[in-house]
Amino acid sequence: MVDTTLHPTPFLRFALLGDAAASGATGLLLAAGAGSLAGLLGLPEGLLRVAGLVLLPYAAFVAWLGTRKGGVPRIAVRAVVAINLLWALDSVLLLAAGPVAPNGLGIAFVLAQALVVMGFAAMQWTALRGAAAAPARAIA
Repeated sequence: MVDTTLHPTPFLRFALLGDAAASGATGLLLAAGAGSLAGLLGLPEGLLRVAGLVLLPYAAFVAWLGTRKGGVPRIAVRAVVAINLLWALDSVLLLAAGPVAPNGLGIAFVLAQALVVMGFAAMQWTALRGAAAAPARAIA
C-alpha cells in the first residue's frame, strides 16, 4: 500500500512557505493596488484584482501545508506543483494569445512572476521527491 502522507523536509517546508509568502504578498498587492497597477502595467484592472483575490486563499492553503506538524498529504503537494505549473503556463499564454496588450513593464511583470512561480514548482517537486525518498534512505 502506498503511503498518502509524507514527512516534510526542511526544504519542502521552505519551498511551500516561500510560495505562500510570495503568493500572499502578490495577492495583496494586486487586489489592493489593481487600480494603480493597471495604468502602470497596461493590464486590465479587473484581471489584476481577480488574480490577486485568487492568490489569497491559495497562499493560505500553501501556508497551512507548510506549517503542518504531522504528515503532509502527498496529493496536496502535487496539486500545489500542478497549480503553479498551470499558473505559469497561463501567464505566458495570456501574453502570447490573450486579449490583453500590456506595455513593456506589464510584459516584464507577467514574465517575471511566471518565472518565480516556475521556480517554486521546481523546488516543490524536487523537495517532494526528496521527502518521498527520505524514509527509504533512512532504512537502508
